[in-house]
Amino acid sequence: MRNRRVIFAVVSALVLAAAVAMAQPGEAPKPTPEQQKLGYYVGAWKSAGEVKANPFMPAGKFTGSDRCEWFEGGFAVVCHSEGSGPMGPSKGIGILGYNTEEGVYTYYGVDNGPMAMASVPKGTVQGDTWTYNDESKIGGKPVKSRYVMQLLSPTSYTFKWEMQDEAGAWQTIMDGKATKAE
Repeated sequence: MRNRRVIFAVVSALVLAAAVAMAQPGEAPKPTPEQQKLGYYVGAWKSAGEVKANPFMPAGKFTGSDRCEWFEGGFAVVCHSEGSGPMGPSKGIGILGYNTEEGVYTYYGVDNGPMAMASVPKGTVQGDTWTYNDESKIGGKPVKSRYVMQLLSPTSYTFKWEMQDEAGAWQTIMDGKATKAE
């Protein structure tokens, strides 16, 4: 009986020591350099551009505004958007992040526009060019698209949204420029 009490006491002490060790606050994780690059988009932005004739929406001018801020912890950026274009007014929310496992940037976006799009493209950065690629469905049809942003300065960038046609050629369906408003 005495051996059981000694074994129980030793096991209890080891379990308690392990629990205390796990409860010790370690250093909080910090954003990676890739995640820190997302800081470029933090702030208020105004955009304007043109939708080109395409099978998914009418052509015409558009304007928009985005307010982007760091999500708690500094690992992602959340953007709230409003705009108006050939299909009417829209609002949306987007989350820019970085997937450390895959080594790619991510964007999760939803909006309430007439197309009610939701997508999760994956992106890469080369120099001042950010390119996000996506495969989704629009109107039940599979569509490959890419969204390319060319950073011009700390306060402006150009963008274009391209879709691949049935022959595999890339067609620009939207382009424009965004300028930091603050």
